[in-house]
Amino acid sequence: MTGSVGAPAERREGREKVSGTARYAAEYHFPGRAQAWPVPAAVARGRVTGVDTAAALTVPGVLAVLTHENAPRLAEPDDPTLAVLQDPRVPHRGWFVALVVAETLEAARAGAAAVRVDYAAEEHDVILTASHPGVYVPEDANADYPAVRERGAPDEAFGSSAARVDVAYRVPPLHNHPMEPHASTARWDDGRLTVHTSSQGSGAVQGVLAGLFGVPEERIVVTAEHVGGGFGSKGTPRPDVVLAAMAARQTGRAVTVALPRRYLPAVVGHRAPTLHRLRLGADADGRLTSLVHEVTTHTSRIKEFVEQAAVPARVMYAAPHSRTEHRVAALDVPSPSWMRAPGEAPGMYALESAMDELAAELGMDPIELRVRNEPDVEPDSGKPFSSRHLVECLREGARRFGWAWRDPRPGSRREGPLLLGTGVAAATYPVMVWPATASARALPDGTFLVRVNATDIGTGARTVLAQVGADALGVPLERVRTEVGSTALPSAPLAGGSSGTASWGWAVHEACTRLARRLAEHTGPLPEQGLDARADTRGAADAESDWARHAFGAHFAEVAVDSVTGEVRAGRLLGVYAAGRILNARTARSQFVGGMTMGLGMALTEGSTMDAAFGDFTESDLASYHVPVHADVDEIQAHWLDEDDPRLNPMGSKGIGEIGIVGTAAAIGNAVHHATGVRFRELPLTPDRVLAGLLDHRAANDARTGSAVGGSGPVRGV
Repeated sequence: MTGSVGAPAERREGREKVSGTARYAAEYHFPGRAQAWPVPAAVARGRVTGVDTAAALTVPGVLAVLTHENAPRLAEPDDPTLAVLQDPRVPHRGWFVALVVAETLEAARAGAAAVRVDYAAEEHDVILTASHPGVYVPEDANADYPAVRERGAPDEAFGSSAARVDVAYRVPPLHNHPMEPHASTARWDDGRLTVHTSSQGSGAVQGVLAGLFGVPEERIVVTAEHVGGGFGSKGTPRPDVVLAAMAARQTGRAVTVALPRRYLPAVVGHRAPTLHRLRLGADADGRLTSLVHEVTTHTSRIKEFVEQAAVPARVMYAAPHSRTEHRVAALDVPSPSWMRAPGEAPGMYALESAMDELAAELGMDPIELRVRNEPDVEPDSGKPFSSRHLVECLREGARRFGWAWRDPRPGSRREGPLLLGTGVAAATYPVMVWPATASARALPDGTFLVRVNATDIGTGARTVLAQVGADALGVPLERVRTEVGSTALPSAPLAGGSSGTASWGWAVHEACTRLARRLAEHTGPLPEQGLDARADTRGAADAESDWARHAFGAHFAEVAVDSVTGEVRAGRLLGVYAAGRILNARTARSQFVGGMTMGLGMALTEGSTMDAAFGDFTESDLASYHVPVHADVDEIQAHWLDEDDPRLNPMGSKGIGEIGIVGTAAAIGNAVHHATGVRFRELPLTPDRVLAGLLDHRAANDARTGSAVGGSGPVRGV
């Protein structure tokens, strides 16, 4: 072994990205390439009754305007959100009703502005409530999780518990907003389709386009060489790639469709809002007797997607009686979809906030409450854990964070107008692995080439896969090259569910191990074309496991709450993780910190509002949808335990891209409660919301003590 795995190797494409030579999907300048700009629907529900394209066609440079009346016909897709320009229906505001193709981007945009669309608008319904008359229990939540799981008699057990917490939380709609908006460039040539797209999985795009256009997959090549983030929104094909292929076929030109950022919330998915009700019952010693987590969310009328936010409660804590349930209402809203740690991020926010409330009810340290409720096996399946070091993460995090010095009384620390507090939360994310194929070649010059259709969405996959290959071959890292990001390479699954490296790496490891054996048996010089080996992990990577496989972590936060303005600042964030073998210390730390930063945004700044009158997300760009910046946190630290788990894959690795976000919001919310004595149960914790809570809390205290309302004394917990 060379020791490549685990080393903090620099990302191989880093120089290309910082020098501007890395090409993204919208940057393939084929001769005669045209640009296209979509026209979004201006009503929340209804039908298009007419499209006037005359003015658009007179704009200099405009080549064509595609509508449902003249666009190429597509086969019916499995994903209804891709049936663009096929009929006059408008299922939600922002649905694309036309596409203008022009010589330049400016002309396409001007042409789109000149298109006139008439509608027969219908009454729409876009607001989610827990009591919505259309709420139903789906057959299952996403990823084949049952919608409802129940053990024992949770309601009766809750009613007889010594300590009880019955609370509700709300997480608003959230948007992925990757750095690179969704974009695709398509070109037809003699019945063959070449596509460059910003996607988390080019293989999925190839399959969908083949079905839509009736073209064999072998006549379609899809490349996603560099992808500027996705966070789940690029996990499945989106309308941009379908529109680009349609426009290219219609015009006979290469066509680029780059979606404006303000269009993304309506057409590339979002994290659906979730309404949570948590009922936790415990005995006097803090052992859970009952756990009930009920979630209500929304989906669109054209595609069911259920945010599986109650699923983490089936994994985390030992409770003899439990019920987890999902309910959903189909509304006239854009279709929700995957967003980083779908289910786990909002679900663990609610669960870990409720655990903090239970600790307060019991007068118990919140870390000790979690430790006391460690399960021996996975509560839902009864399977033993392949590894579970949550308690060690909590203990190590407490040591690093200085938790022992914490005064548990809310509102006990103050520096001038600033109220200071600390909080903790646990995190979990499942281990997912899918079958993949890969090839490895030894070349006469002493180098090696590893080929796999992995997608590097900014995580450093090229580098880590080279490290896996170098270790399996027993050669220095610099002698191994990787090719990724094209359907011309050995097939592999998409980058999603924190499954990418585990899935691709398994195939790379197997291919390189086989190649090493061939080389050991080979005598004489290598042939000019080199020696090859190939691996296919079907039947192994997707085999049913006898073990419950999850990553775990502990999040700690220290905040300062301005009692005058309501502003919350995170002074420190700490994450400690048990995520199997860490394959690259540099890229792993980046992934953990990135997830924690996204969790910070979820807690303090990110939130979207559905406008009841217009049926539209009002926060549609980065001017109104606020993501965190450097000034929003002073210090973020990520650490991990050395976890040896042989029941995962040949590398012993677990996914790390998503667990960093899972517990961060709850840790921050719990810290805000510790600072102020006020429990906020709706995200994000914006200054207006926090200040209103502080003032209400102060008024209630003043009323109890007989003081004048509006005093300037410290906010204390009761």
